[in-house]
Amino acid sequence: MIGAVAGVAAAVYAVLSLLRFANFKASAYDLVIFDQAVRSYSQFRLPVAIVKGVHNDFGPGFSVLGDHWSPILALLAPLYWVFDDPRTLLVAQAVLLAAAAVPLWVFTRRSLGPGAAHLVAAAYTLSWPVVQTVAFDFHEAAFAPLLTAVLLERWQAGRRVPVVLAALGLLCVKEDMGLLVAGFGLVLLFQRGWRALGGAFAAGGLAFTWLASQVLIPLFGGRADYYWAYGALGSDMPGVARTALTDPVAVLAQLGSPPVKLVTLALLLGVTLLAALLSPLTLMAVPLLAERMLASSFPNWWVPDYHYNAFVVVVVFAAGVDGVRRLRERRGEGGWARWWAAGVLAFAVVSVPFFALSGLADLEAYRLDQRERAAAAAVAAVPDGVLVEAANNLAPNLSGHATVLLWDRTPRWAPWVVADTGRRIFPFKDVTEQQERVRALVAAGYQVRFARDGYTVLFRAGETSSMSPGRP
Repeated sequence: MIGAVAGVAAAVYAVLSLLRFANFKASAYDLVIFDQAVRSYSQFRLPVAIVKGVHNDFGPGFSVLGDHWSPILALLAPLYWVFDDPRTLLVAQAVLLAAAAVPLWVFTRRSLGPGAAHLVAAAYTLSWPVVQTVAFDFHEAAFAPLLTAVLLERWQAGRRVPVVLAALGLLCVKEDMGLLVAGFGLVLLFQRGWRALGGAFAAGGLAFTWLASQVLIPLFGGRADYYWAYGALGSDMPGVARTALTDPVAVLAQLGSPPVKLVTLALLLGVTLLAALLSPLTLMAVPLLAERMLASSFPNWWVPDYHYNAFVVVVVFAAGVDGVRRLRERRGEGGWARWWAAGVLAFAVVSVPFFALSGLADLEAYRLDQRERAAAAAVAAVPDGVLVEAANNLAPNLSGHATVLLWDRTPRWAPWVVADTGRRIFPFKDVTEQQERVRALVAAGYQVRFARDGYTVLFRAGETSSMSPGRP
């Protein structure tokens, strides 16, 4: 039964992702970044993403290990030997996210019985943090739920070696996963027989996050302060520490500024009907949540729309299960645990219309409209194997057969350019600026090879771009 739940979830996730890809709703930032990186791994090279390096002024040879410490992406490289295309990542993500339901089911069955376990596993597959992750391209976050679920289930089973291995795997997902491991270490400090390992996890997790962000990422060409987002509290970590000591109210206020942070936290706790608050396991998520909610920059971090909540969603579900178990043992009543699980599933079902999964019910999404057909024709007008600057929403559909740069506010002088002037796209400020860029390219000698419904394909022969035309 649980295999069927996970299998159906994987299929639904894949359909959602591939449908968005076909409808030109994927983006260069971030699907093309990961596509180029994993393709590089598949060619036994460092994970170079030329689209990231050029747009962010790191250079065309920039390795994404200088952006985020995510060497676990190398595990996906063999898939590109079978099908070299960004859609491979979308399907892989679907499978990884769905697979986490299995160890979560085992964890719940051991605590609350098989009936509740199936309901909780189904609720996880429908939960908004997972669905929103599926809907926003591909990210390293796809690995976090499965590894976290394995870690917690093996801990529950008393198996130390798999727990350590799962924790090490998490450290390969992203530089701040050390905070999640450290949070788990705090939980273990209160567990008899696990305190030594808890101390090692707490200290080691924090040390690793420092090592990855301050040493490893700069070693691969990044900057240690690139994602510093706490200017409202201090210009660096010592500054934030001083603020915390001298004005703790300012730190607490930052947790709710802007108020959407509190909405995200409420929705996150809502997936377990607040039962997660009854378990010390919730402590595991606190350092990672604090990292996001104390930020004053990068607003994507604290809204429900993106993939960041996937890093803690399994922790919240497991904490809810553990909280209900504790309450049941304290009261000596067990029949209502299944009712709680049914309520959790009902919350997940009710939330579906408000998040991306509802897009599957839109029949119009299964056929291309006029502009989408024009987008497909524009993509088809670009030859294979060339260097092309592409609009953010068209770049993923070109990345499987061309070397893609982001069409942005700086001319890169690639031989081919695919522009979108039908609506504002990242990173332009408005459509007028996009139209001006197209006119400037024509004035610089580019020829219009295709123009329809706001999409324009331009070409300039004899181009001398310094970027390599080879596949990244």
